[in-house]
Amino acid sequence: MVRIARVGASAPPIKTDRGWLEIYHGVRMTSGGPIYRAGAVMLDLENPAKVVGRCLPPILSPREIYERVGDIGNVVFVGGALVEPDGEVKVYYGAADTAICVATAPLQDIIDCCFECGD
Repeated sequence: MVRIARVGASAPPIKTDRGWLEIYHGVRMTSGGPIYRAGAVMLDLENPAKVVGRCLPPILSPREIYERVGDIGNVVFVGGALVEPDGEVKVYYGAADTAICVATAPLQDIIDCCFECGD
């Protein structure tokens, strides 16, 4: 069992046909210290307190050197997300508290991940 120390909102929710997509951060405690990663969850359009799907693997984890080494190592912390007209999501995040980065993915892939794994 993975022990999650903290979970919190990151980017504002994105309204989709299948629900509100919320990208959040989770902090996992390890023997080497905490690791901040990003996850995705789908919330009901009418009742956002109801989770309708969740992507079980993280959608973003610290892998690159600039994400793993810095003022606070092993951190990717999403601050914003933008859906482009072509359906690509740009996720803006801080890396190791020393860099600002952007990651991209098709919106549909993130939504599909939330419903593939169940919750």
